[in-house]
Amino acid sequence: MTKDWQELTKMTGDEPLVIEKVRLKNRDITVEGSFELPPLAKLTADDQIFAAAFIGSHGSIKQMEQTFGVSYPTIKNRLNKIAEKLDFVKIETIADKNEILGRLERGEITPDEAIKQLKGE
Repeated sequence: MTKDWQELTKMTGDEPLVIEKVRLKNRDITVEGSFELPPLAKLTADDQIFAAAFIGSHGSIKQMEQTFGVSYPTIKNRLNKIAEKLDFVKIETIADKNEILGRLERGEITPDEAIKQLKGE
C-alpha cells in the first residue's frame, strides 16, 4: 500500500489531485464524488517521509539530526517549509512578532490591535 501511494505521489508531482471514487476495502460500498486529499497526503513523498520520521522520533530534533546526518538549523528549516505547506499549521516567528511591534512603535496600529495580532486573533 505504501509503495502504491509513493508511486501515485511521484506520478502526480505537485499537481492538485482530487479523488473521485472511494471503495471500502472489506465491504461492498463505493462512494463517488469529489474528495480532497487530507493535507498531509498532499505533501511530496520526501516530505511525508520526513514528517513521519519526525513523528517517529517523538519530535526529537536531536534524533532527526542523527537519522538524517544534518544540523539542527537544517532540520528546523525543513520542518518550517513543510509546515508552510499545511494550511492548518501557523508558524509564528520572532520576525513576525518584531514586525507587529515595529508597526506599533510607528503608530500604524493601536496597542489593542498589536495584542490581538500577537495572540493570533
